[in-house]
Amino acid sequence: MVSRRAWLGMAAASGAVLGMNPRILEALQELQRQPLLQRAIPKTGELLPVIGLGSANTFSEMARTEARTEQYDMIGAVLQALVGGGGTVFDTAYSYGASEQVSGQVAQDLRIAGRLWWATKVNAAEVSGGGTGLADLAGTRYQIQRSFLRLRSEQIDLFQVHNMGDPPNQLAILKELKAQQYIRYIGITTTSESQYSALVEVMRNEPIDFIGIDYAVDNRTPEEVILPLALERQIGVLVYMPFGRDRMWARIGDRPLPEWATEFDAHTWAQLMLKFVIAHPAVTVVCPGTSNPEHMADNLSAGRGRIPNPDQLDQIVKLVESLTLG
Repeated sequence: MVSRRAWLGMAAASGAVLGMNPRILEALQELQRQPLLQRAIPKTGELLPVIGLGSANTFSEMARTEARTEQYDMIGAVLQALVGGGGTVFDTAYSYGASEQVSGQVAQDLRIAGRLWWATKVNAAEVSGGGTGLADLAGTRYQIQRSFLRLRSEQIDLFQVHNMGDPPNQLAILKELKAQQYIRYIGITTTSESQYSALVEVMRNEPIDFIGIDYAVDNRTPEEVILPLALERQIGVLVYMPFGRDRMWARIGDRPLPEWATEFDAHTWAQLMLKFVIAHPAVTVVCPGTSNPEHMADNLSAGRGRIPNPDQLDQIVKLVESLTLG
């Protein structure tokens, strides 16, 4: 099996990888020629590529650094890798540092803004000194307005309430803007298990189009209630943290990928983990974060070729459960 770094170099110039097993090289080249899998948004049927790009961690941190020219170029390279590889979904948020502003500027400068499917989020800004936990609705409207300006867009594809926020009040504003066609889809997110029950209540009682949730091979709790409910209620699902933040990389270490992973066209650990996530029928798009265009290319390859069947999914789970830290 090839390491993530070896795959990336090969994706850029596969003919230069002279020492690679010809059989593996041929398989990888063939995989690159296959189309990126798409999934339908449940309530409209609009198709989206199953691999997107998140910007919560490294991407937003990169946008805050002082080396502006270098980081601007790197953000441009990541976004170009996304759209060049067939992806469209870019997930960001008002609170992700300079992520909205820089990505909006870069996309305009590179003339790829129209090829991106923009997803962002509004925070629950608390009433100053009130301690109620309710959103400052004027602050909510301000954040939303700023996101439009930062992304340099007159219409945003998906606007979600971030980390549960204040669903009744903030979703009311988003519904209003959706009715006015400034927003195409609305939703709500959480990556905290302590908020799952509140998320389920919103899914049952609000006319949302999407949820954003954490889900990974070593974090399968959403399979119990949330993902089945999304199927039942026809709610699209964006998946965050498919690598379990850094948990999975720590568990994998320098272990080689098992040969049987090629049975579902996984040639790197990243592809194996992403294919596990998109194998769930409730998942619409998975948005791993990266500030590396080569990693972006690697991630996109998970959306090509075969997807694990139930027996192979069980095999992946058993493999991951056998991996110990250290």
